[in-house]
Amino acid sequence: MLPSDLSALATFLVVAEERSFTRAAKRQGVSPSAVSHSMRTLEEEIGVRLLARTTRSVALTEAGEQLLVRLRPALVEVGETIEQISGQRDKAAGRIRLLLPRLAVRSVLAPRLGKLSREYPEIILDVTTDDSRRDIVAEGFDAGIHFGEYIQKDMIAVRVSPDHRAAIVGSPAYFGTHPRPKAPRDLLHHHCINFRHGSAGLYRWEFEKGKKSHSVAVNGTLIVDDLELVIRGAVEGVGLAFVADQEISSELKDGRLVRVLQDWCQPYPGFFLYYPSRRQQTAALSALVSILRV
Repeated sequence: MLPSDLSALATFLVVAEERSFTRAAKRQGVSPSAVSHSMRTLEEEIGVRLLARTTRSVALTEAGEQLLVRLRPALVEVGETIEQISGQRDKAAGRIRLLLPRLAVRSVLAPRLGKLSREYPEIILDVTTDDSRRDIVAEGFDAGIHFGEYIQKDMIAVRVSPDHRAAIVGSPAYFGTHPRPKAPRDLLHHHCINFRHGSAGLYRWEFEKGKKSHSVAVNGTLIVDDLELVIRGAVEGVGLAFVADQEISSELKDGRLVRVLQDWCQPYPGFFLYYPSRRQQTAALSALVSILRV
């Protein structure tokens, strides 16, 4: 069994090396009476006398010698391990567990992977993609990426993308057979591509214009949880899509998609990297922040 106060084992090791409570107390920066009390408590807890005391000296009993033989290498190994992991604070190395929605993969993370690998080759980036909003602390993640509006106030947040602006788009073929909507309520009469945000369910399309705001639960024949399918469905004329404008810049430029309701689509906060605290932040996490920050 282990004693309830593991620091008493370290004190025992010092006493065994010094053969003196006074010298052991001096090494540890405490009083001799504190050392004596710690050793007496340790012996009472394990039920074996470890030290033979006289007014002039301290010696190990047979049980004390047995403990010393096993304890010294064990504490040396523990000390080396602590020194090794403490070094991670100063060296950009080791594993970072990162949680982010798939919407952030292409625009935030993927373009910076090469730079991260070149500048910090000893960092292991362990990425989990999930569109639902999970507790990164409870689930053991070092950091997460999400839209600014979803990040809790007690988190440290670092911007990793510009503000986004929604785009309601459809193909020329679609608008060849359907009138262009002039207000958000008109979407109820259109085929729209629904996007499922993990466990949060289908996304309600949100609009703002001046002091007016609307939220529309659209309908259509396609429900997906993948951005590429949303864009491809819109290009193929399946229906209207709600996407961030930077995701479809090439489709808008070459005319495969056409924007509507632009005056109802206002900018909104983009993606942020977030983590619990700056206290004892590892060099690896600091390096990731420097790579992703905009």
